[in-house]
Amino acid sequence: MNRIQSLFESKPTGVLSVYFTAGFPHLDDTTVIIRELERQGVDMMEIGIPFSDPMADGPVIQQSNGIALSNGMTLKKLFGQLEGIRGEVSAPLVMMGYLNPVIQYGAENFCRRCAEVGADGVIIPDLPFSDYLRDYKPLARRYGLSFIMLITPETSDERIRLIDEHTEGFIYMVSSASTTGAKDRFDEKTLDYFRRINAMKLKHPRLIGFGVSGKETCDAAQQHADGAIIGSSFIRLLSQNSIGEAVAKLITNIKN
Repeated sequence: MNRIQSLFESKPTGVLSVYFTAGFPHLDDTTVIIRELERQGVDMMEIGIPFSDPMADGPVIQQSNGIALSNGMTLKKLFGQLEGIRGEVSAPLVMMGYLNPVIQYGAENFCRRCAEVGADGVIIPDLPFSDYLRDYKPLARRYGLSFIMLITPETSDERIRLIDEHTEGFIYMVSSASTTGAKDRFDEKTLDYFRRINAMKLKHPRLIGFGVSGKETCDAAQQHADGAIIGSSFIRLLSQNSIGEAVAKLITNIKN
């Protein structure tokens, strides 16, 4: 059992996962952000691998990717920064990025290094499910990684059940078919989607992301799933505050 599974067993509801872009705002901020997120009570961290064409992301995260790349962040440097992180934090760590950098690094090399630095899971939004089954699922088992798949309101029930059967960790529920970005509230159509998935009684826990920012959207996500994922609003806070202040303001925003 890896740390993701342990988290959901010990905390079956109200899980908070926070995404940030590695190398943003500054190249060497990665481990500082991870430590501060855990210190202030965040349950899980998603470490964004900067890419020049992050097609699933909105303008805030796109901009952070560009800054991180201009700061000199690479996948090799990121793995180097994460060396020894397991001596400092115990929260689950999930690597999130696009397929192109993973292929360039080498799929097995990538999975091996994830395991070596203590990452627990991987999210690759543009990884075709058939490729995952053929090429990446064996690697996930070999290196003890959870490959997490995304579903959207347009994903068929059949596909959702296949994902539930063949992946580990949790299911990432994208709140809408649009790109990432903060929202003030979820509309009734989105809430109906949450209810539909909840009624499927899937075996894996589910986290809702894309559009989660303040208290109303975070509460809705945690009411209709096992927890929430926040990204864009935290990136925006990082661009305007010190790391400690950004985390503190994030926690305040979703509680008040």
